[in-house]
Amino acid sequence: MNTLFLAWQAPEKRCWIPVGRLTFDGDNYRFLYLRGAEKAKEKCNFQPLESFPELNKVYESEILFPLFSNRVLAKSRPDYPDYIKWLNVPKDKDDPMALLARSGGRRATDNLEIFPCPELGEHGEYHVHFFTHGLRYLPKSSLQRIERLQPNDDLLLILDCQNPYDSNAILLRSIDCFLVGYCPRYLLEDVFTIIKECGDLPMVKAERVNLAPAPLQYRLLCNMTACWPDDFRPFETPQYQPIVKDFSSER
Repeated sequence: MNTLFLAWQAPEKRCWIPVGRLTFDGDNYRFLYLRGAEKAKEKCNFQPLESFPELNKVYESEILFPLFSNRVLAKSRPDYPDYIKWLNVPKDKDDPMALLARSGGRRATDNLEIFPCPELGEHGEYHVHFFTHGLRYLPKSSLQRIERLQPNDDLLLILDCQNPYDSNAILLRSIDCFLVGYCPRYLLEDVFTIIKECGDLPMVKAERVNLAPAPLQYRLLCNMTACWPDDFRPFETPQYQPIVKDFSSER
């Protein structure tokens, strides 16, 4: 995993906006701000992060920036084996970028989330993992249904057009019509593009259910696959474009 994005949630509007991009080329980490940060600043009073105070700068480091490294559980922690099991990341592939891509680096103390750039699968398909969002808003019956899901169970995508915060929100439900969470906001533009270009809905399957004491945010891990349209690149809308061109790093 060489490219990750950083999203910021506006406190009042609660919308998630991509504001930064982190890349790793095998030697150096680079962070830069996206056009989404300018939009967030203009419309939602986003302020540059303390670790990266200038919007018009490319930050570079041989070690992972603290803003990101502090969101990865240390291998010395006794609960680390449970952590990578929850994320379903093999022990030989548990590098920081892979862990951040899978976990989202979420904390209860801030409004930031990390997410991966979807990849081209071995058969030329669109592929991405994600944990379902919004579980704290679901009824107890939905949480109980999640606990009964099995690996490879199909999950259906349902447009939540009356959602007061985002009319493009997409719910996930089980075959027997229980709501089991939301598709992450950052995937919605890709999903709608794929539906338009391919004429088919992406396929979502349950990959792993983590029961308590796993945090609720790690309860349901899903994987999504879909066709990869000709000339398609994930996250190509204007808000994902860098403010400053980083000639030393390619997505």
